Amino acid sequence: MKKLLTIIAIIAFIFTGLGSTAAAYDTKVYHWSYKPEKDNKPVTTEPHYLELLEKYGGYFIGNTDKKELYLTFDNGYENGYTAKVLDVLKEKKVPATFFVTGHYLKTEQDLIKRMVNEGHIVGNHSYHHPSLPEVSEDRLKRELEKVKEEYTNITGQKDMNYLRPPRGTFSEKSLALSNDLGYTNVFWSMAYKDWEVDKQKGADYAYNQIMKRIHPGAIMLLHSVSKDNAEALGRVIEDCRKQGYAFKSLDELLLDRMMLEETRNQ
Repeated sequence: MKKLLTIIAIIAFIFTGLGSTAAAYDTKVYHWSYKPEKDNKPVTTEPHYLELLEKYGGYFIGNTDKKELYLTFDNGYENGYTAKVLDVLKEKKVPATFFVTGHYLKTEQDLIKRMVNEGHIVGNHSYHHPSLPEVSEDRLKRELEKVKEEYTNITGQKDMNYLRPPRGTFSEKSLALSNDLGYTNVFWSMAYKDWEVDKQKGADYAYNQIMKRIHPGAIMLLHSVSKDNAEALGRVIEDCRKQGYAFKSLDELLLDRMMLEETRNQ
């Protein structure tokens, strides 16, 4: 009897400890930001953000010693230009990641299938696009699970490994919970105000905004609702390559990081 009580006490202690750990996650809401640099130099971000990304396996930039670029798009709704973007990517043989919402999955199933069939990654951008650090644990889990479930129903693919936090907001708790669900949080080190569809300024403007921000290891955030982006993309890819850049996928970035960690641990 005494032994049984001891076992029960140990189990209770373990669960109490787990509860304390979960409760210990910082819930302070942060808004993603980085510090721009001139002359196409790699950017950095707040030291505390770096610590959180390191702790929970997130990324915002690749290897800054290599002239590699990672092209990502956020897709909340369709504005008629994603097919053009996919045409350019196919012609130039460039991989990309498309972070999609529930609305996009419901309304653009043919484009989702095309993304997968042409070798691109489809990532999670949540179902309803809420600020994940400001919803309950259950809601966060549902937001991500519903996207993955719908994606699997459309494509038959079961793997969805990357998360772009909606609105660029996060907390230690949202990073930890999403990481526990199997996601790598992917922020960005290059972006510009390209989502305002009523304020497009032409392909030359988009080209210039992108080219002055590229840098080694850049994770590029673009929106395919932008007509300017769609029209500038081919030129951007060509001229980035002329400057010695190569376009890589997030899977390659993750693999490179894993190999680097293995080397460090040997």
